[in-house]
Amino acid sequence: MNRKWKAAVWSPTRQVAQATEGEGGSSQLAELKAVQLALDIAEREKWPKLYLYTDSWMVANALWGWLEKWKKANWRHRGKPIWAADEWKDIATRVEKLPVKIRHVDAHVPKSRANEEHQNNEQVDQAAKIEVSKIDLDWQHKGELFLARWAHDASGHQGRDATYKWAQDRGVDLTMDSISQVIHDCETCAAIKQAKRVKPLWYGGRWSKYKYGEAWQIDYITLPQTRQGKRYVLTMVEATTGWLETYPVPHATARNTILSLEKQILRKHSTPERIESNNRTHFKNSLINTWAREHGIEWVYHIPYHAPAAGKVERCNGLLKTTLKALGAGTFKNWENNLAKAT
Repeated sequence: MNRKWKAAVWSPTRQVAQATEGEGGSSQLAELKAVQLALDIAEREKWPKLYLYTDSWMVANALWGWLEKWKKANWRHRGKPIWAADEWKDIATRVEKLPVKIRHVDAHVPKSRANEEHQNNEQVDQAAKIEVSKIDLDWQHKGELFLARWAHDASGHQGRDATYKWAQDRGVDLTMDSISQVIHDCETCAAIKQAKRVKPLWYGGRWSKYKYGEAWQIDYITLPQTRQGKRYVLTMVEATTGWLETYPVPHATARNTILSLEKQILRKHSTPERIESNNRTHFKNSLINTWAREHGIEWVYHIPYHAPAAGKVERCNGLLKTTLKALGAGTFKNWENNLAKAT
């Protein structure tokens, strides 16, 4: 009884999937058939270059150099014809015309250590176990979801229409249904919505006499240090609306406080009448007092961590950290790059 083999290839960026099967071969032959399938797709789609990921060391080594040696030796190794010579000859002829970059991916990596390449490798392994008649539409749908997820992430977790336009501007055709599904399943968007669900604590009282931009609450939050040495963010909340401005700095000092206020409030809005902060040394010192007096600003101090007094800025600090963590996939990774998006 002949052994059956099955080969599958998966392109996560081009919505292309293909599978084939046959008899009279081994799993090693299926690896070669998969390479031929990938070449078929690349040639049909007129790709300028093929990036090939495989968990087969045989395939990787062949494309890294063995093919050239076999060809020079007239497709023989140590005097004997090489195994599957017809398939190797076909591959060798085609890679002369189409540049192929090969990379080996370890198989069966634990989920805790698996990156996107390993996950794609696992997906194509699973695809090879499915009936060929059922695979193509399923993997094409998954390919479109992959693209929609990429567009949604890269565009900054925008809404359906904005994500669609972002993709269209870059020549990527997506359906509204696939974008809607990705947004519905997006953990980052869910975390941000959850953080925003509590209504803001903007209230009248002492703020009712101020117009927009005249009163602000400010504070510092601490985050993991970046490669550029940034570790602190001055958060500045407009008291009548809750509008948030942020500015990252390496140290929480009076000079950096003044720099942040001048860049983010005085230049972008106007000179405020009132600023509230806690009484820590980066806010309560002679440098700040002199600067505020020269600009005609009333600087009011309240007790650190006193929620009723600092309700606006404390709530914004929590929301900002939640959003940054969501954009960093559960960590504060790349928080400085995500700061503008989170503000």
